[in-house]
Parts: sequence; C-alpha cells; structure tokens
Amino acid sequence: MTQQAMSEELVQELRKSTFPLAYRLVGSAAEAEDLVQEALLRYQTAVGQGTAVLNPHGFLVTTTTRLAIDHLRSARVTREVYPGEWLPEPIVQQDGGSPSEQAEMAESLSLAFMVLLETLSPLERAVFLLRNVFDYEYAEIADIVGRTEVNCRQAFSRAKKHVADKRPRFETSAEKRRALAKQFFATCRDGSLADLEEMLAADVEFHGDGGGVASAVQRAVVGCGPVARLMRGIFDRAAKFEVDVSEVLVNGQPGLLFKDCQGAVVSVLSVQVADDKVRALHSIINPDKLHHLGKVSDLARMSKSR
Repeated sequence: MTQQAMSEELVQELRKSTFPLAYRLVGSAAEAEDLVQEALLRYQTAVGQGTAVLNPHGFLVTTTTRLAIDHLRSARVTREVYPGEWLPEPIVQQDGGSPSEQAEMAESLSLAFMVLLETLSPLERAVFLLRNVFDYEYAEIADIVGRTEVNCRQAFSRAKKHVADKRPRFETSAEKRRALAKQFFATCRDGSLADLEEMLAADVEFHGDGGGVASAVQRAVVGCGPVARLMRGIFDRAAKFEVDVSEVLVNGQPGLLFKDCQGAVVSVLSVQVADDKVRALHSIINPDKLHHLGKVSDLARMSKSR
C-alpha cells in the first residue's frame, strides 16, 4: 500500500470516528461534516508543516470540539429567532444493525435528547457529551476544551442535573419499540381515531420543524386527542398526494420517511415510545434540513403556500 493510500485511509477513519461527536455537538449533519472537514484540513496542514501529531484522533477531537463550541455560541442567536420550533437534522438509516448499536443510537442520538442538549451552554454540552457519551476522563476533557479539571467537573455536574430532570424515557427493548411503533403506524393509516388515541400517552407531544418555509406546527401540540387528529391528517394528506411512507430508524428511534411519487424526500418523523405508549413525535419538514438525505420534494413548500 502506498503512503498516499495509507494517508487517505487514515483521513477516512478520522472522519468516521469524529463525526458522531460533531453531530451531537451541533445537531446538524451538514454542519458537523463542515466542522470535521475543517479539523481535517488543520490536521493535514500541521502534518504538512512538519508537526509530529502523535495522536491524530485526539487532535481531531480537540479541534472539532473547539470549533463546535465557537459555532454553537454564534448559532445561539440565530436559533433564538428561528421561526417555530427548532429540531436537529435527522439521521435516517434502515432498521438494522446490532442491538448494542441500536441502543447506543437511541440513548444519545434521539431527537428528543438532542433538543434537550440545546438547553445547555456550549461548554456544558461539550463536557457532558465527552464525559457521559464518549467516556473521556476529566483530565482529557480539560485539555480538549481548554479549561481546568475543576471547571469541567462543575460544568458536567450542572449539565447532568439539568439533563436528569428532563431526560426523555424510552422502551429499553429495541424490539418492543419497533413492535409498538409498527402498530402505531398501522393504526395511523387504517385504525379508528379512538384506537389511535388509545396508543397515545395522555400528555403526548408533537413537535414540528418547518423552518418557516414548509407546513409545520409552530408550537408543540399536546394531548392524545389533538395529536391523534394531527397524525390522521398527516396520513390522509400522504395518501392524497401519493406519498410513499416507509419505516426507518430516525436517530436510533422508530420513524417514518415520507417520499413523493418521484422518490424525493418530503419529511421525516420520529416516534418516542415508553411504557407501552407513544410519548412524543418529532417531524422535520424543513427542506434545508433534509438535503443530506437526497433530493427534496416541493410538496412541503406547496402545502405552506395553500
């Protein structure tokens, strides 16, 4: 194998291993890719100038984390004036992978959990993820974020308390999550409104992100009655416009991918299940947050204009 090929192999390995942290930090697949790419460029520049990087992965993690913290600080103002609710860009995959991989995805990548991370400060978010999700020691975290160990312990304590108070609950069994979600989707399509309400928690919440350019609820819809009617309306419109609805994993949780008759993405829906009930739903229909999934349909914008 040539040195050039080895170098490319290393770059791809670093990209793959760093992206999960970058995405959790910023909540955007596209922005995470940009941050990782910038970190890789800095790594390659340093090596090209003769710097001996003994731990390439550590270099990438440190650089990506610091870039992400700066990015979050600048993005906070924009997200505060975001039209309607802000949700992360969804990561969609076919329902597969090992049970351990699915469990890891569900715990730290769910849309509900990612939204909760938005309530932390950029530093707290970075420290919490590095410690709680990626299992770094405090001394390592201090080096990464450029703070003292005491600062990092304090930031983690604040973040952990905040997250513990509001952390979403999920079914522990991936198989049970899938089974309940599959039943729920079938009921949305073919069941009665009463059957649909029966599957929803009394305080179920529906959150939507249209980015101000697509049809979406502007604030959370709460309660089994209103959410049941909303879901029935979504499936009725899907049938009317001949939208294909397929079951997928959305950030590790059961979900749906909506595509028009030409195969372009319309929206993505994630379902949070716990205690045999649907507890929350997150719908992303903002075209700007779906481009990484392929060609995006005009149906969302059309429905917004009507």
